[in-house]
Amino acid sequence: MSDSVIEKKYLGISVSDGVTGWHMSTFYLTCVATILLGTFINAFQPFLFNEIMHIPTLEQGVVSGKLNFWGEMAIIASVGFWGAWSDKLGRRAIMVLGFMLVAVAMYLYPHAKSVNELIVYRVIYGLGIASATCMIVTLLADYAKDINRGKAAGLQGVCNGIGAVIALFVLLRLPAVFQQQGMSAFEAGTQTYLIVAGFAVAVGLLSIRGLKAHETVVHEQKPSIFLLIYEGIKAAREPGIALAYGAAFVSRANLTIVGAFMTLWLSNYGTQEVGMTAADALKKAGIIVAIAQSVALFGAPLFGILTDKLNRVTALLIALFITFVGYCSTYLVSDPFGGGMLVVVVIIGLSEIGAIITSGVLISQQTPAEKRGAVIGIFNLCGAIGILVSSVVGGYLYDNWDQSGPFVFVGFCGLVVFVWGLIVKNKIVPLN
Repeated sequence: MSDSVIEKKYLGISVSDGVTGWHMSTFYLTCVATILLGTFINAFQPFLFNEIMHIPTLEQGVVSGKLNFWGEMAIIASVGFWGAWSDKLGRRAIMVLGFMLVAVAMYLYPHAKSVNELIVYRVIYGLGIASATCMIVTLLADYAKDINRGKAAGLQGVCNGIGAVIALFVLLRLPAVFQQQGMSAFEAGTQTYLIVAGFAVAVGLLSIRGLKAHETVVHEQKPSIFLLIYEGIKAAREPGIALAYGAAFVSRANLTIVGAFMTLWLSNYGTQEVGMTAADALKKAGIIVAIAQSVALFGAPLFGILTDKLNRVTALLIALFITFVGYCSTYLVSDPFGGGMLVVVVIIGLSEIGAIITSGVLISQQTPAEKRGAVIGIFNLCGAIGILVSSVVGGYLYDNWDQSGPFVFVGFCGLVVFVWGLIVKNKIVPLN
């Protein structure tokens, strides 16, 4: 097979000119890594709170909300700049910087002596994960042609599922393995964070060689960063982009709420109601949450095909309705280790991946190439705001109302955007 043919197709996906199989493979590796890192930092928090920092159980919901709040503040402050800078400096440079910042945060995390110090490290993480996440969405639009963008996003969803499953099935088991070898809880936790930091560095270094180099346009005067951000905000006048921004609010909140509060809910139930050790409860929680991510893994190709076959707004509406049903159903769960929870997490897994894929493909379809970095930067900003709001509201509801509170809140947010989508559906004209 000639190089020209390889450049045009990757696993049946039509790719843009100059994009090779190596570029696509590295891109999908960064998808695995980004979700792995994002899943791990939230899912591992119960062990950090209980075994390393010894935070009282009654305070953990608020602390988790604070960490998400300040992490998302960092994302909100930076994500528009990451997208705009990527238009000037190149996607690869921003992606590599993101993984290095995440690695620094992971190394420092278990050494925090107070919640305030932990918040500082979470801000560093937020800056890094913002740049990586922003580049994932931007590179998908850069690399895959619109005709197969749903399929490309479906494969991205598979990679997301793989990353989450590795985090939940492998990384969350490491403390128990290390403790069986004679390490203390602190040593086991620190070693786990160190391994994850090393992984982030490795992926960052591989991205230097594997992602497509930035193509500088000679003698072209580039617009300023602030002008690019303004263009991304102004683009919301187009109803399809505005709806995608709203969907980003819900889809990013989906992923974070599951990582931050589902594991916390299950872990605390295991230690307080069942009498498990913190390591065993975390392992059990990881298995249940991993079911949701496994469903997402297998559901990703389905939503990828669905997004290519149906009107892309229709596909988004389906995902949003599933979000409403799945997340609000958590209120009906009385035994989080029972069969009812398994049904709920299956629905949640479908809604997670469905919202991510359909919103990402819709924003790619509606965005002109010359403004792509800036628009997708604002798209990710809306996702960050979704995480911020759901973390603060969710943390309060978790501690003061019900442990299903964060999920019910996100479910109703999904319903609001679903109704919005029904209203504007016929006003949206595909750009690409």
